[in-house]
This record gives sequence, structure tokens and C-alpha cells, in this order.
Amino acid sequence: MIYIIRHGQTELNSRQVLQGRSDHPLNEAGVQQARQARDRLKVVRFSHVFTSPLIRAIQTAEIVAPYAKPVIDERLIEMDSGPYEGADLKNLPQEVIAFFRDFVHVPAPKGMEQLDSVVRRAGEFLEEIRSLDGDILISTHAIAMKGLLEYLTPESGGSYWSKNIGNCAVYTVDNQYGKFSLPQEMQEGK
Repeated sequence: MIYIIRHGQTELNSRQVLQGRSDHPLNEAGVQQARQARDRLKVVRFSHVFTSPLIRAIQTAEIVAPYAKPVIDERLIEMDSGPYEGADLKNLPQEVIAFFRDFVHVPAPKGMEQLDSVVRRAGEFLEEIRSLDGDILISTHAIAMKGLLEYLTPESGGSYWSKNIGNCAVYTVDNQYGKFSLPQEMQEGK
């Protein structure tokens, strides 16, 4: 089984700032979220742990699976926000608002990474780990996670792009016999 988790909260998340690839650690709330995720997943012993190179994803992986050394993979990094990095999410430029309102039909503004790039690198990563045995943890970011989910469900028509994925949300994907199943959101308490 593959478990895909979004990192815990950072100070920029709490201030509603577009964080992108800026490298900020978990805040205390984020550490607590990761501990709660660890408690929810305590019955799972991960054979493989992969993470984005950004500290918030690394910290989340280390808290959830403290017995494993995470493997950093650049393809799991967050979408590049380019010149919009650090923007106030409550006061975004119009071109970013249009993009966030309709990810499927409006291309990312100039300077931002395009969504097809996110899906392509997510897909390359998933294909590379397809044949691994055991339970796998992937610690990543909201848009990168949506890229993974979009790759797994091309028939979704882009439905994951507009879905809110909170800090430490977990999706599971069965990888039985090297075949991916549809992702399932793992509800808290289950």
C-alpha cells in the first residue's frame, strides 16, 4: 500500500502565504499534526519512505516513520510558484486568482510551473516505485500531492486540482502486483 501525506503546518501556512518551494520548518501545530498522523498510521510499518527535499516534508516523514531513513526525491517538491512565492493568499494578483479558480482550463501564470509538469514528474516517480514491495510512505506538498493523485486518476478530469487537501491529509493507493488502484482519502480516526 502507498500512503501519500501532505506535510504538517508551517508558519507560512498559518499566515496564509503562498509557500511554494520556500523552505520553512513545521511549526508546533504542524509537529502535532504529524504526530497525530503517526498515531493514525501506527499499525503500518513502512518499508520505504520517500520525501520532498523541503524541510517541512522531511520533518513530517521523520515524525510519521521515525524508524526509517527517508529517501529524498526532487520530483516530490512543491510546484514552483515563481514570482508569486510569498504572496498573501488573501490578496493575490488577478492572474493567480483566475488560475486557482479553474486549474483545469486556466494555465499557470507566467513564471509558475505548469500543472502538466507537476503531473509528469509525479508520474515518473510513481512508475519508478511501482514494483517496490511493502508499505510506502510519500511525504510531499498540496499541489505535488494533487499531481500524484491526478496521475493515478487521469479520468478524474482534473478534479483533484480544486480539492482542498489539508495539512497531514493522507491518501492511500493499493499497489498490489504493481498495479495502482484508485486513491482513497484516509479519514481521521480510521
